[in-house]
Amino acid sequence: MGKNTLNLSGGNLIDKQETVRFDLNMNPLGIPTSVTNAISNNVSQLNLYPDTSYKRLKESISEYCNISADHIAIGSCSYELLKLLIEFNSPKKALLVTPGAQHYEAILRLHGCEISYYETKEEDSFALDTDAFIPLLNDDLDMVFLSNPNCITSQMIDKAAVTSIAEACKEHGIFLVIDEKYMEFVKDYKDATAVSLADEYEHVAVLRNTSKFFAVPGLRLAYVIFSNTVLQKTLDIAHFPYPVGRLAEAAGIEMLKDASYIKNTNIMINTERNLVVSALASRKTIRLYKPAANFILIRLLKEDLTAQDVAEHCMKRELYIRNCSDITGLDNHYIRFCFMNPKQNDLLVNTILEIV
Repeated sequence: MGKNTLNLSGGNLIDKQETVRFDLNMNPLGIPTSVTNAISNNVSQLNLYPDTSYKRLKESISEYCNISADHIAIGSCSYELLKLLIEFNSPKKALLVTPGAQHYEAILRLHGCEISYYETKEEDSFALDTDAFIPLLNDDLDMVFLSNPNCITSQMIDKAAVTSIAEACKEHGIFLVIDEKYMEFVKDYKDATAVSLADEYEHVAVLRNTSKFFAVPGLRLAYVIFSNTVLQKTLDIAHFPYPVGRLAEAAGIEMLKDASYIKNTNIMINTERNLVVSALASRKTIRLYKPAANFILIRLLKEDLTAQDVAEHCMKRELYIRNCSDITGLDNHYIRFCFMNPKQNDLLVNTILEIV
């Protein structure tokens, strides 16, 4: 290896060029065998309609999340479930956190909702300051949306802070939506998740999907956890039939029971997250924001070096990272990438260090 080449894993670097999507935040282990087996074993079921109650799927989610199956609704994607929650609440005013997920804003505007913003600060490493955030919660607000960990910055809001926010929302009659699409990548995530709050507070809903952690975006399977009885009755009356098909249902049942895949993911992500952070931390021309999820946000400190420059440099080696210049609250000096397998991470780190 050359003088400036780092090998985080102790193994060989990638021998040949390959396309690696560091911008998609997907599980590097790929599709679980439990999913491919479930699909193969259930192809013959395609001539049957799904069970409208999704009883077995909800039972699998119930066991996985340690929540009552009665508090689960199934959907094809987070967008669909977000739309459902927004239509149920008909908000006139909502509060969003920036930087954060941009699709919340799009759906809310589509429904004529006024949006206010809480901006996390770069000098605070984009951490949400509960003492500053909670006073913004008032009777004028109808909904609040949190991404935890944040889908842009990879920062966590701890369980105590989320509980305080949920309590304040209850006081002011605000419906709180917590998007946990990356929660399962967090170390000791079972202690950090807000799932138990959805059981405790009727005005709290927790969103999860399978696209990122189980690496199956083409499957289209998501779920929302809540205990709001009025929402449940509304869903029962509206009776949206068949939000997911037979194969997605079968795959979902099995993937959530795949203890080996889940354990191996946790081990790999925890290891690679630490190694990548350690490898980049000493470089004075970048600033890292300690990540909680399976991706990291980085600020480029060279004024003459932009996110586009770094992205194009990486692209020459078929390594695709996220240029964050189009994200509200960031600019053209921020990049983001996820953690893949050890050899791929070695290559990306070395490629980035060549230019920063």
